[in-house]
Amino acid sequence: MHKKRLIPKLQMKASDVGGQKRMILVTTQKFNRIFEIGDPVSQAKIYQAQAADELVFLDLDATAEGRLAMNDVVVRASEEIFMPITVGGGVRSVDDFRKLLKSGADKVSVNTWAVERPELIKEAAGLFGAQCVTLSIDFRRDANGLTVWTHGGKKCTGLNPVEWAVTGERLGAGEIILTSIDHDGMRDGLDIETIRAVADSVSIPVIASGGCGKAEHFIDGIIRGGSDAVAAGTYFCFKDENPMQTRAQMRNHGIPVRMHT
Repeated sequence: MHKKRLIPKLQMKASDVGGQKRMILVTTQKFNRIFEIGDPVSQAKIYQAQAADELVFLDLDATAEGRLAMNDVVVRASEEIFMPITVGGGVRSVDDFRKLLKSGADKVSVNTWAVERPELIKEAAGLFGAQCVTLSIDFRRDANGLTVWTHGGKKCTGLNPVEWAVTGERLGAGEIILTSIDHDGMRDGLDIETIRAVADSVSIPVIASGGCGKAEHFIDGIIRGGSDAVAAGTYFCFKDENPMQTRAQMRNHGIPVRMHT
C-alpha cells in the first residue's frame, strides 16, 4: 500500500551576520509575520533523527532579491541529511534546476516562474524527469473565490489553483505542494475543501500545507483532503511534537505510514 508522507518544511530568510549573508530558519503567519528560529541545517538534522520522511527547504527572499535559493544551505544539508530534499526559491530556468540538483537537492520546487513562464515546467521535466519537478501553488480564498498568488504571496495571478494544478501536471510536474496563505502559521487546520478539489483533479501526489496545529490536522489532510503528504513548519517549531509522534497518531487512524525503529 502507498505510504503517506510527513514532511517538515524549513522556510529561510537571508540575514546579515558579521557582514556576511546567511540563511536563518523562520516561520510565518499568512506569509507576513516572521518569527526567527535558528539554523536550518541544525533543525533539519533534528528532523532526521525524529524520522521525518523528507524535507522541504524554501528560500523566502530569493525571488524578491532576484537570485537562486542559497546553495550553501543545500550543500550543507545534502552532506548531513540522508533523506529526500526538495528546494525552492528564485528558480526561473533549467540552469537553476541543474544547479540545485547538482548541489544535492532531490527535487526542485518552482512557483512564481512557473506562472510567469509555464513552459519551464515542461523543459525541466524533459531534462531531469517529472520526479524532480515540484510545482508549488500558494493560494488565497476571498469574495471572488480561490486565486493563486506568486512573489511570496504578494501578486495575485487570477489563476484558479485547481485549474493551475491540472495545467501543471499536463506540463510535466511530478508533484504539487499546495499551501493556503490564509491558513499559513495559524494552526487552525488545513483548507480541506481546496486540498480535496486539487487531489481529485490530478493524478500526481499532492502535499497539503498551511495550518497544521495538532496531529488531527495531518490526519484530516490525508483522509478528508485526499493528499499524499502533509508538510508543516510552525507545528514542529512551536509544539511539543515531532514527526515520530505525529506519525504514530496517523497510523492509529489507519493511515499507511512508514514506521521507523
